[in-house]
Amino acid sequence: MKMMALKLNPPTTHAFSSKDDRKCATVRNLCIRASVASSAPPQSLQVAENKAHNKSDKFRIGVLGASGYTGSEIVRLLANHPHFKITLMTADRKAGQPIGSVFPHLVTQDLPDMVAVKDADFSSVDAVFCCLPHGTTQEIIKGLPISLKVVDLSADFRLRDIGEYEEWYGQPHQAPELQKNAVYGLTEISRKEIQGARLVANPGCYPTSIQLPLIPLLKAGLIEVKNIIIDAKSGVSGAGRGAKEANLYTEVAEGVHSYGITRHRHVPEIEQGLSDASNSKVTVSFTPHLMPMSRGMQSTMYVEMAPGVSTMDLYQHLKSFYEDEEFVILLKKNEVPHTRHVRGSNYCLLNVFPDRIPGRAIIVSVIDNLVKGASGQALQNLNLMMGIPENTGLLYQPLFP
Repeated sequence: MKMMALKLNPPTTHAFSSKDDRKCATVRNLCIRASVASSAPPQSLQVAENKAHNKSDKFRIGVLGASGYTGSEIVRLLANHPHFKITLMTADRKAGQPIGSVFPHLVTQDLPDMVAVKDADFSSVDAVFCCLPHGTTQEIIKGLPISLKVVDLSADFRLRDIGEYEEWYGQPHQAPELQKNAVYGLTEISRKEIQGARLVANPGCYPTSIQLPLIPLLKAGLIEVKNIIIDAKSGVSGAGRGAKEANLYTEVAEGVHSYGITRHRHVPEIEQGLSDASNSKVTVSFTPHLMPMSRGMQSTMYVEMAPGVSTMDLYQHLKSFYEDEEFVILLKKNEVPHTRHVRGSNYCLLNVFPDRIPGRAIIVSVIDNLVKGASGQALQNLNLMMGIPENTGLLYQPLFP
């Protein structure tokens, strides 16, 4: 994979190594990383570079399902994106309304009114983020012009086995021919495949927080495929914006709620990724919990180490694996990741701790479920697909307090 630095605006000609590129907090406004696969089509890369240097010529973006949490987060992230401009937004129940009437915090954005999907003019866009509910996306994406790049934030294209999709989501897959070409978009793991994709299935929030630490360790054979236990907790926004009794303030506040025990729909997605990494069948014990907070996610993973492996070996491997990554940060030893330290950002913080039980380790990973767990990773993926630096529009620092 070739690494290319693309400077936007600054007149100086600083050169940064890939390690400096990730760590240069004091000059980050001057420095943007780009990962470009050597196999990427030169013509599409040239088009992207031309657009990147001509601010008046931006990629036209559609947001399908703009009235949901992930749709509004896409709009927020694109507000300062130098190469993407939203030219189409759909929301069937809010058709005809401006985004500011649905999300007052976005009232300053100069955007087209939302329209129903059936009335959308897809000739006005180059790429779309599909933020529609599970089960509704397949038919819509199947009808889109083949020229459009698509990042789907639903679960409709995440599972390669369409039979498994039907088992877990309760309905037959409506676009099996598209499923064959969909690329699973865990950015730091499948960057090269994402760059050449037309359709990317954006990972779920829980699977993102779990696979980022576990896939490198399984690939290296440092942890066993058996006895993986995952305790995960999410803010209420992970349940979507639909009116549900279980999500009312009085139902959620001042309590912790386990749900989807043994049958959460993210289980097959998690096991698919971990099985690919280990080249063997992986079955996990996974229990999610709903927390009385708006956003944030923590996954605590209990793993059995391979014979002769120590927690220091796990730590050093993750350090090496993610050393040059912008958004996955291994904390210093003994530092505990907290959800409040990633709020509103595209970062994943993680760390490894020894368990009291000999031979076992505890891994803690935190993300913002709406950013790295959804819309931020989706933007990271579309940046790659359009041939521009993948961190463009994503350098928002976490909100604190």
